[in-house]
Amino acid sequence: MPTEPAWSRDEFEAQLRSKGAAYHIYHPFNVMLNTGKATPEQIRGWVANRFYYQIAIPVKDAAVLSNCPDADVRRGWVQRILDHDGFEIGGTRDAGGTEAWIQLGIATGLAREEIIDLRHVVPAMRFAVDAYVNFARRSPWQEAVCSSLTEMFAPEIHKQRLANWPEHYPWIESGGLQYFRQRVSQARRDVEQGLTITLDHFTTRAQQERALDILQLKLDILWAMSDAMANRYGVNP
Repeated sequence: MPTEPAWSRDEFEAQLRSKGAAYHIYHPFNVMLNTGKATPEQIRGWVANRFYYQIAIPVKDAAVLSNCPDADVRRGWVQRILDHDGFEIGGTRDAGGTEAWIQLGIATGLAREEIIDLRHVVPAMRFAVDAYVNFARRSPWQEAVCSSLTEMFAPEIHKQRLANWPEHYPWIESGGLQYFRQRVSQARRDVEQGLTITLDHFTTRAQQERALDILQLKLDILWAMSDAMANRYGVNP
């Protein structure tokens, strides 16, 4: 049976980017959040549950490192862990994205303790996030990298929150939105790295279609996370 020819590099990238139509920015729960219809309880529930995903991201990235034999890739990829976990090197200190997320939670009215002890995290959220981490641990590192490409669509959702939340939710202190500010630029850098690896590795048509399936899997996981929060906290019309 003849095989389909591989897409060109540009065609393959376009196929990957077209998956943005299924990004969780379009989930009813996220639409509610970004159009000012969420209650304080719903916002706090979202922040508390998403914290479980936030702390899983550097664990996922550590799994990529542990499976990757390429030192050049590891040197670049380790920055993601530092971005989230923070660092103190040569007198320079950065508290990291995880701490910035905690500050977001505090700005919405949550106590630090109830964020970090995960008391509000619903079972379906845990299941979805754990499935993603396990995929990264058990898959070839290039496939785990490919799954991270949902970051292609992340800057838009962060920019929406920065533009809309101060108007819709003025009771949230502006400093609490720092996570979104820093991720706009970080996500673009991460996308460049992850996209280059993916375009270099998935070169046959079968491999490229596999990459699209992997990206869809990650999109489905993000959608399931929003489902979990919608089921717990509801969606206002």
